[in-house]
Amino acid sequence: MAMIPTIFGNNRRSSLFDPFSLDLWDPSKEFDFPTVTSFPSLSRENSAFVNTRVDWKETPEAHVFKADLPGLKKEEVKVEIEDDRVLQISGERHVEKEERNDTWHRVERSSGKFSRRFRLPENVRMGDVKASMENGVLTITVPKVEMKKPEIKFVEISG
Repeated sequence: MAMIPTIFGNNRRSSLFDPFSLDLWDPSKEFDFPTVTSFPSLSRENSAFVNTRVDWKETPEAHVFKADLPGLKKEEVKVEIEDDRVLQISGERHVEKEERNDTWHRVERSSGKFSRRFRLPENVRMGDVKASMENGVLTITVPKVEMKKPEIKFVEISG
């Protein structure tokens, strides 16, 4: 015999009023948010952007950025610094050419354009930025301006 009254219906998994129901209310379902699948022409292009991961660490001498860009050559990547101290990393992963005889079972690697932007702090030397790429990892080093240590002058106390 069931312990829950029958007003909740026989299907306990889908009753909205059943306090023991397994359904959870998701407020985002009530709104029609656009998704990547809503714009199929952008989905392939944005997938590469989303997957570009960048680490940013600050050392006493510099700001160091490391970006994982597997399968890309340095010629396919562009590093720019704008006048207002914005570092931009961009590039493009190209889709492999399909042969008529090939049968694809799974396509998981992303392709398309990517771009990441970072606002740099005021204490950087923008003219001395260095970038290198090794084993699919782009490393950008942005040196910091040497902070002048305050000059301390001792004042003799009279009296």
